[in-house]
Amino acid sequence: MRLGVLDIGSNTGHLLVVDAHGGAAPLPAYSYKEPLRLAEVLDEHGAVSQAGIDALTAFTAQAVVVAEDKGCEDTIGFATSAVRDAVNSEAVLDHVEARTGVRIGVLSGEDEARLTFLAVRRWFGWSAGRLAVFDIGGGSLEIAGGGDEAPDVAWSMPLGAARLARQWFGGGPPDDDAIKKLRKQIRADIARDAGNLLRAGAPDRAAATSKTFRSLARICGAAPSGDGPLVPRVLPLAELREWIPRLVTMTPEELAALPGVSPSRSHQILPGALVAEACMDIFDLQALEICPWALREGVILERLDQISVLG
Repeated sequence: MRLGVLDIGSNTGHLLVVDAHGGAAPLPAYSYKEPLRLAEVLDEHGAVSQAGIDALTAFTAQAVVVAEDKGCEDTIGFATSAVRDAVNSEAVLDHVEARTGVRIGVLSGEDEARLTFLAVRRWFGWSAGRLAVFDIGGGSLEIAGGGDEAPDVAWSMPLGAARLARQWFGGGPPDDDAIKKLRKQIRADIARDAGNLLRAGAPDRAAATSKTFRSLARICGAAPSGDGPLVPRVLPLAELREWIPRLVTMTPEELAALPGVSPSRSHQILPGALVAEACMDIFDLQALEICPWALREGVILERLDQISVLG
């Protein structure tokens, strides 16, 4: 079947059209996306601004047209932390539904971590053994671990790259004091629940997903996306540590010129790097393997599993 997956993330709205069949890997057929930056258009009360609501509504309306044009039999819509955490979340979703006819569901942080874990498990397979998965999004950080398809532990923290950039560096380039304070907070927040994962012992394999980790791996020398998803890619802790002091001193233009970094996300690279470094430090990981599958694929795989059971 041809399936549309409408992913309303903290940075981007993304409609991924896939040809999906039980027992086969979802095959991407078409991609339509627009920068929404919802994590950065919250007002002082934590509500999505009217500009953000209008952008989300316009994107959803166009995504419906694209999904129909591409022959999607079904479309799954979901939103993550930026909408989930907004104080006007229900009002935003009601507005979108009234204008477009699409009711976008909201994933909990635990479900984000769980579904991402499912995607990574299917990508690497059972030979990965006990698996640990890390995902830095625009609004949140998800961590999950376990030996099965469903993780034993899965949780989410408000440590997304866009959220931290807005909260800590919104007034301009960061100074040394702000970076030290941010680094301390990130590590305290991650360490608070680290025992959830560490209690079962070191993972046999540790993986990372999504744009921030992919960009950091590319900066540290991983193969470009044009080489295809089957090329192994790794984010080494040693190289990341060498890059962080350099990222601190770079201008927005210099950051945007780095391999794998888009201009719209250049301001998120430093906070993302601090979160990635903290994850590897706290969980004693010298490197993270980059998995090309993430939350969207997890949503697709779960839907296919449900169809298979019902069918």
